[in-house]
Amino acid sequence: MPNNKLTPIIGLEVHVELKTNSKMFCSCSADYFGKEPNGHTCPVCLGLPGALPVPNKKAIDWCIKIALSLNCKINEFSKFDRKNYFYPDLSKGYQISQFDLPFGYEGYIELASGKKIGITRVHMEEDTGKLSHQDINGQRASLIDFNRSGVPLVEIVTEPDFNDALEVKEYLQKLQQIVRYLDVSNADMDKGEMRLEPNISLSTDPKKLPNYKVEVKNINSFKFVEKAINYETKRQDEILAKGETPAQETRGWDENKQKTFSQRSKEDAHDYRYFPEPDIPPIVTTKEQISTLQKEVPELPDKKVKRFEKEFGLSFYDAEILTRDKPLANFFEEAVKEGQEQKLNPKDIANFIINKKTDTSTTTPLALVKQITASKQTVAVDEKELAKIIEEVITENEKAVTDYKAGKEASLMFLLGQVMKKLARKADTNLIKDTLKKRLSYSDK
Repeated sequence: MPNNKLTPIIGLEVHVELKTNSKMFCSCSADYFGKEPNGHTCPVCLGLPGALPVPNKKAIDWCIKIALSLNCKINEFSKFDRKNYFYPDLSKGYQISQFDLPFGYEGYIELASGKKIGITRVHMEEDTGKLSHQDINGQRASLIDFNRSGVPLVEIVTEPDFNDALEVKEYLQKLQQIVRYLDVSNADMDKGEMRLEPNISLSTDPKKLPNYKVEVKNINSFKFVEKAINYETKRQDEILAKGETPAQETRGWDENKQKTFSQRSKEDAHDYRYFPEPDIPPIVTTKEQISTLQKEVPELPDKKVKRFEKEFGLSFYDAEILTRDKPLANFFEEAVKEGQEQKLNPKDIANFIINKKTDTSTTTPLALVKQITASKQTVAVDEKELAKIIEEVITENEKAVTDYKAGKEASLMFLLGQVMKKLARKADTNLIKDTLKKRLSYSDK
């Protein structure tokens, strides 16, 4: 177990691929996943001499929308920079990214606890190619597919505000939900469309960063990032307990071995020799353009939850489930509209969707309303008749009545069954249950 005197200090870098039709700086298709290797390439995304990049306006607009949705300020004057490093999947020897003037900065995401996780920056860059390591004719070989090279990539960097893996997981789930609501990325981690990189260190002072940090690169699962943080926290704690300092390095997560492993020493910003991209002029975004993009941001999950609670009388639990997925939230609202004529309670619709695990891809809101209405259909229950039957059941089942009043809820269901048996026809069980509970409560006074 980690030393109780040491507090984990965690920051996150998250890369989100945008689902634009074309790549960030060329007209090649960005729909690369599962396609024939190296078929979606051109001189620009291969970095051939003399090829000039042209920025994708939609990608920039979407990056700004993400920043606005994360409560960021927007730089009206921004630019692209060259981030220089040498790696086989980066054919031109540098990546077009952003350094000191990102599109978004100083934002936050609020967790359920009320804690705000600061977002340092939201910037635009291009993705790299993809390496795969295989055995070919008995020899180990590394192959490169450049189809992914140049795909628009948004990087979202947080402050080191996390203190445990559960906070990280909640933040990541909220972030994924937001970009999906914006419809700018599917954020499918199995396809590498959302990649997670925690920076982890331990300190005796939660507000003071130690003189090292360890980054775990390219994790593609909420579960794996949680495991990696917990493992790394324990590993670093054991090193510090010996009076040593963990190496500042980049590590990977090995799911099979359930441990992190060293990849390379961690670079600092100066190692990348950033300088302004000479082939792309600065990007100016006016207040009017920012205002237009802000208006295009849809109602996001946190606000939708609060509205569902207030407008439809739902519990936080139900509202949170129904808003996890934007299509599901829209389906629910359409069903509420369809159910108005039948005077269906939104709570009943919510319960039916959640409890029946409704597949919204195979049914329509109207069909769901008809299904709910049919399930609630009842021959009109005469109040006098119902009251008479309830009195008979109470008189005939004194032990069950006593047990219910003693707190045994199962006895209520027994009494309900007896009423239904005497009624001998289809009826609204919720109505009978409520009437029975009121009668038992009244007799208690």
